[in-house]
Amino acid sequence: METNILMESGTNELEVLEFTVGSNHYGINVAKIKEIVPFHTITPVPNSHPNIEGIFMPRDLIITVIDLAKVINARPSEDVQKDMFIITNFNQLNVAFHVHSVVGIHRVSWADIISPDSTVSSADSGIATGVIKINGQLIIILDFEKIVSDISPETGLKVSDIESLEGRERSSAHIISVEDSPLLGAMISNSLKKSGYINLTRFSNGKEAWDYLQEVKNGGIQNDIACVITDIEMPQMDGHRLTKLIKSDEYLKSIPVVIFSSLINEQMRIKGESLGADAQLSKPEIGKLVSEIDRLLDRRAE
Repeated sequence: METNILMESGTNELEVLEFTVGSNHYGINVAKIKEIVPFHTITPVPNSHPNIEGIFMPRDLIITVIDLAKVINARPSEDVQKDMFIITNFNQLNVAFHVHSVVGIHRVSWADIISPDSTVSSADSGIATGVIKINGQLIIILDFEKIVSDISPETGLKVSDIESLEGRERSSAHIISVEDSPLLGAMISNSLKKSGYINLTRFSNGKEAWDYLQEVKNGGIQNDIACVITDIEMPQMDGHRLTKLIKSDEYLKSIPVVIFSSLINEQMRIKGESLGADAQLSKPEIGKLVSEIDRLLDRRAE
């Protein structure tokens, strides 16, 4: 089963693949999926992380397999030969997730996805980014980036790239950062501050950022904002919708918008360009993000 779902840009909608592990139902944004294949024989890798089952090689590509049952402490599959692999591509990585069954695909609005509170998902350990109810069934949207970065931290953000930027002259340029993951939001903020950008305002989704921009607009201080950095996947309002709203607004459209997401691939890049994004970068490359902000602010100052 291959996925190739094309959607109009900026509608604040997404396609969610519903699947099961144990007796519970979970979801993943279809934009992360390369393909879905039946269970393959896996080759174990010595001394690998406990959540890694091993590797397999469809065609000419070696892919790491993560056992989601171990990640979420669910009971093992009763018959692995009936299981499925969801092969994903994000953060410039190809990773397969071992699930027990695939239910189907649903088209939903980000506005209908509820952010879990701190009792369900903490910044340090939680892996649930949202909950949605479909046909009476609660579906938990998992944070696949965090699952992978818990195994290999540098796949989340290459914070080591910031070391060479520390000690730069401080900038008072007002930057808005929109990121729903508390952990990644804090890492982005800390990285920007280390590189000299100390005037930051953070929001956890596009709606919060858009409401703030409307306040700024109504207050007549649009020039106070030097740049907006936004993730794509966020409850309430995603980054594509936020970008479209900013770039469609006569008063706000001159503000540079950088899409900083794990989902940047050829198709997503085309979508971002069509919405007017000034730059698009894959989420691990925090050093490149700082360089891009430098470039955009220098261009705006000319």
